[in-house]
Amino acid sequence: MKQRLLDLYETYKREIIIGLAGILAVIVLLAWTGRHQSTGMPVEKTATQVKQPTKTGRKNGKLFVDVKGAVNKPGVYELSYGSRITEAVNQAGGFRPDADSNQVNLAKQVSDQQMIYIPMKGEQVSQENTPVAGSQQAESKVINLNTATKEQLTTITGIGDKKADLILAYRQQHGQFRRVEDLKNITGFGDKTIAKIKDQLSV
Repeated sequence: MKQRLLDLYETYKREIIIGLAGILAVIVLLAWTGRHQSTGMPVEKTATQVKQPTKTGRKNGKLFVDVKGAVNKPGVYELSYGSRITEAVNQAGGFRPDADSNQVNLAKQVSDQQMIYIPMKGEQVSQENTPVAGSQQAESKVINLNTATKEQLTTITGIGDKKADLILAYRQQHGQFRRVEDLKNITGFGDKTIAKIKDQLSV
């Protein structure tokens, strides 16, 4: 029996080897296809999951604005994207009785980190020097040291109520500033402080 099997093997040796090679090739092909399918789907699904938040993130996001001037509660407020200046004013407690709302474009959309300044009645507002809410110059304010009110001065980072009062007192005692560097004559204004705010001031 054993000899007979050996004889059959020798007779059909070539066919047996070809058959085994074919079976092995099929096994390898099936294994590769199954692995490819099992790893391909999660990648596509993950990509879809990553893309979804970017479509709605900005829509549902928040922004912050700094409301100053003639409002009842000046400060930094959180609003939704797409909000208008009227909503920012409402958040800040509304206009004070002395506010000049005619100079404010309440319908303009606000942007993140925007400073909104509400002028007072009788206040001489120049689009060149004063950041009025809704004006094209709201983001690039330049304050005139010789005509600015206390409220305007405090819109500059680094100048609080106390320093604004000192500037107004200096104007009353010495007249107009001849140059921005004259701030050195006031307590609390050193070279570094002036360098930081110089671009926001004029005379």
